[in-house]
Amino acid sequence: MRFSAPLTGLLGTLLLTSTAAAGTLRVGATPVPAGELLTFVKPILAKQGVTLVIREFSDYVQPNVALGEGALDANLFQHVPYLNAFQQNRPLNIVPVRRIYLPPLGLYSRRVTKVTDLRQGATVAIPNDPSNGARALLLLERAGLIRLRAGVGARAAVTDITSNVKRLKFRELDAAQLPRSLADVDAAIVNTNYALEVGLNPDRDAIFLEGSSSPYVNVLATTRDKVNNPDLARLAAALTSPEAKAWLLKKYGGSIIPAF
Repeated sequence: MRFSAPLTGLLGTLLLTSTAAAGTLRVGATPVPAGELLTFVKPILAKQGVTLVIREFSDYVQPNVALGEGALDANLFQHVPYLNAFQQNRPLNIVPVRRIYLPPLGLYSRRVTKVTDLRQGATVAIPNDPSNGARALLLLERAGLIRLRAGVGARAAVTDITSNVKRLKFRELDAAQLPRSLADVDAAIVNTNYALEVGLNPDRDAIFLEGSSSPYVNVLATTRDKVNNPDLARLAAALTSPEAKAWLLKKYGGSIIPAF
């Protein structure tokens, strides 16, 4: 995923030169880790005269809807492939502002401790939204469990599987339901924010984990009409500060990877 130099450069310029009065920023986020990170930087922004109002969501749809409708000034919960896929059907004029962190996608199981121990005909739960579903299938391909049609990439769907030697069965669920599904399936691919919410540690508990080269970095996003907001520049700077990086590494023990 790439960001245009003018966008990030403009934010940096605004941070250094703007004399506009600081005010209030309403930011939507999933509780972990985005909500916790925003809570950490809230005092930093307060010292600059910015009041940060954090609104937490339990799904991946409403944070964008609220932002697009003007109820929020920004959100932090999604990667660019998801944002692009979301706006194909619901164009809300949302744009990425700054890369913040990678929450690596993981394959979890309560029945086996190694990928190779998954039984023939095992049921694997994956996210049902197109971008995270494709991401899950790419992870299973890297784990050696399936093969996908050549070149399908981030558009992958279950119908693109060309080899499935273990005859895996797939259950597509809302991402927030995946941790709870572990009681009923052989394995599930869970987004890190939902894994952390139920006490799963990606480094310790995942039987296969996405690598640091993943393009699925979570970003701070806003709408085009709010890109020039100097308080947004202050937020972006706080989220990518050395203090925020140190906090992420300490708080999550490597389960969340800073992307700055």
